[in-house]
Amino acid sequence: MSKILLVEDNDSIVKGLKYSLEQNGYKVIVAFNYTDGLKMLDDTLDLVILDITLPGGSGYDICKKIKENYKMPCLFLSAKDEEDDIVKGLELGAEDYITKPFGVKELLIRVNKILNREIKKKIVIVGNIKIDLDKAQVFVNYKQINLTKVEYKIISLLFTNINRTITREVLIDMIWDIDGNFVNDNTLNVNIKRIREKGINVIKTVKGLGYMVESNEK
Repeated sequence: MSKILLVEDNDSIVKGLKYSLEQNGYKVIVAFNYTDGLKMLDDTLDLVILDITLPGGSGYDICKKIKENYKMPCLFLSAKDEEDDIVKGLELGAEDYITKPFGVKELLIRVNKILNREIKKKIVIVGNIKIDLDKAQVFVNYKQINLTKVEYKIISLLFTNINRTITREVLIDMIWDIDGNFVNDNTLNVNIKRIREKGINVIKTVKGLGYMVESNEK
C-alpha cells in the first residue's frame, strides 16, 4: 500500500481528498501546516502532495527539502495558477502541478501515474531476471537467488545502466575493498563468472572495455 503525505490547510479539501485516496487503496497522513509537514517527512513516504501557501511557510520550501534529503516524488496542489508559479514548482523538481479547483478523478489519475513511474524505477526486469532495487533482491525465474555484497553491487550497476557499457575500471573502483579484501582485474573476472553461474546470463562482455546488460524491452 502506497503511503501519501498530504500537506494542506483547507479542512474540506483534506477530508474529501483523504477519503478519495483511501478509497483507492492509499494510506494517507495529513499535515495542516509547514512545520508539521517538515516533521512528517521520512523515507517511508511514496508521495507528498503539497499546497504552496501554508501556515508558517511555503510548500516550495518543503519541496526543496524533499529533493535535497529524500527520494519520494511530490505533487503541487495549489490555487496559485499563474504560469510563473507552475514553472517554479516544476523547476524545483515536482513531478506535477495541479491547480485548484480540481477534479478528483483527474488528480487520482495523476497520482497513479507518478506512483507507477516510481515503481518501475525500483524494479528492473530483463528477460527472466528481476531486480528489486528497493529491497536489494534478485530473482531468476521468480526464484530469489543469494548474492554476495560484491556480486549485488556489480549487478545493480549493470542493470541500472541497460544497454550501456560499464568499463572494467569503473566496476573495480566501485567494488574496491568492499569486503576488506584486495580487488583487482582477476577479482572482477571471478565475480562475473559466479554471477553468470547463478543464472544471470544476460551480462555481455564488451571486449577490451567491460560489460553490459543488453535489452530490447522498452
